[in-house]
Amino acid sequence: MYIDQSRTLKIAFVYNHETSHQVAHSAPTLKELLKRHPKFDVDVVTSTAEQEELVRYCLGESLSARVNFIALRGGERVKLLLKLFNMVMPARRYWMLRQNLEVFRQYDAIIVPEWTSLMLRQRFGLEDLKFIFTHHGAGDRAVSFNRNIREFDFVLLPGQKFEDVHLDQELVRDGDYAVTGYPKFDFVKGGEVAPEPLFDNDNPTVLYNPHFDPHLSSWYEMGEAVMNFFKANTAYNLIFAPHVMLFQRAVHTSVEKRKIRFVKALAEDFKDCPNIHIDLGSQRSVDMTYTRAADIYLGDVSSQIYEFIEERRPCIFLDSHDANWEGNPFYRHWTFGPVIDDISKLPQALETADLTLARYRMAQETGFHSTFDLTQTPSSVRAASAIAGFLNRMAYTEANAEAAAAE
Repeated sequence: MYIDQSRTLKIAFVYNHETSHQVAHSAPTLKELLKRHPKFDVDVVTSTAEQEELVRYCLGESLSARVNFIALRGGERVKLLLKLFNMVMPARRYWMLRQNLEVFRQYDAIIVPEWTSLMLRQRFGLEDLKFIFTHHGAGDRAVSFNRNIREFDFVLLPGQKFEDVHLDQELVRDGDYAVTGYPKFDFVKGGEVAPEPLFDNDNPTVLYNPHFDPHLSSWYEMGEAVMNFFKANTAYNLIFAPHVMLFQRAVHTSVEKRKIRFVKALAEDFKDCPNIHIDLGSQRSVDMTYTRAADIYLGDVSSQIYEFIEERRPCIFLDSHDANWEGNPFYRHWTFGPVIDDISKLPQALETADLTLARYRMAQETGFHSTFDLTQTPSSVRAASAIAGFLNRMAYTEANAEAAAAE
């Protein structure tokens, strides 16, 4: 028979990335775990000051006081070298793991939104450490269904689309995953004062949200032309908020596609346009401020499209790489609006955006509901309960194994 848990499990929510864009995907879950399942000993491990600041923002002052924040160390000593290697691999993330093994050795389980943390077990010998994967984003790209996912002990999934693919590709096992919705939708605190308007007019606002991927992104081939269009057409407002990684590196490399692209600095004259708001990586670029503020979405393969269609609105997609996208599940979101392969087609696409939305509304409805399993219970509450259930099961299994060994 099961015996009571013999000790308090020590766990950590870990954010080991160059930027803060993954925080909002799991910090709401951390918040609910602290409120509803206080028996666990919880730390927050970060690799930048911005990540810690964003976690504290989500938790609020009282809950933040209950958490031990730990900053990973070691990256500054080899900053220039890591920057060089980061062009082709997540070298900084690997290095931070390697340099902080004693930090990670103290935990029974860690909750992470990415899979490089698995190196702690695969390469660095922390075989007893359990890994819980939250995902970050809910897009269609193949990278969302990476084979490393099968190495996690427990996985949170946003909805039916992810569950179907994960089971089909044997990335998860029965009993070791849970469908919990999308905790990022809970990140913005309820009751907060609405943000200040970005523009002092009522013109249609377009969000241009290009990805950084050197093969798939529209930025390298079309980005400057897009910016010039809005510079010359002040009847539209433009929020330029690319994936936060786009301007983090001077070079982006796709090993799979054997492609290298250089990122040109953003021209200064765009920054002086009153109808163009530029954000290359602030908190507002990762907390859905812009996906909720825009009237029209303009992009390529970013998973933020699914956050944008939380409210059904016009979308326009830029095909800069001659994609064979029709019927391709990795481009499912391109069925949410017209796809254009030349900037000369952008004016008409914008002018008819509201009229053509009816043609794509059903695809948006279907895509959203298959991607996100949302219920009256907030996703972050469901995710916290799922994690607590896994940890309780883990604790009881461990306690009974120790009891059996002692007999």
